[in-house]
Amino acid sequence: MSKKRVVEIVEELILPFTNEKQIELVDVEFVKEGQNWFLRVYIDKLDGVSLDDCQMVSEFLSEKLDETDPIEQNYYLEVSSPGLDRPLKADKDFEKYKGRMIEIHLYEPIEGQKVIEAELVALENGHIHVKMNKDQIISIPKEKAAKVKLAVVI
Repeated sequence: MSKKRVVEIVEELILPFTNEKQIELVDVEFVKEGQNWFLRVYIDKLDGVSLDDCQMVSEFLSEKLDETDPIEQNYYLEVSSPGLDRPLKADKDFEKYKGRMIEIHLYEPIEGQKVIEAELVALENGHIHVKMNKDQIISIPKEKAAKVKLAVVI
């Protein structure tokens, strides 16, 4: 089964539960690292994610996956917070974090840069608008971004 299909199945299984518990499903990954497969589920809440939240979601998902058995490979299930540098994927993420510093990793360099750190202005018509300097706003097509995440500002 393809990685994309596994992610879709997991999202279908877990979304009703996370919505009911007022937990945001941030991301689902199914990746191979070395010889092992990992199913990673990232969750968030307004007041932050606790270990109890992670355990509750993990137990629910584990039970559902055992019932439906959609994944052929052996894998490790991990449920956690997305962390300070959480990914921005859905349109709602870009809306929620307007005004925050983000890090955009590009497939190909733009003006000699493959990583751009700037203030998020908006996501409009498939373009990420960021403020580079005091007044310089640039527009980056979302499809040219390999990864977009919150920047960790120290």
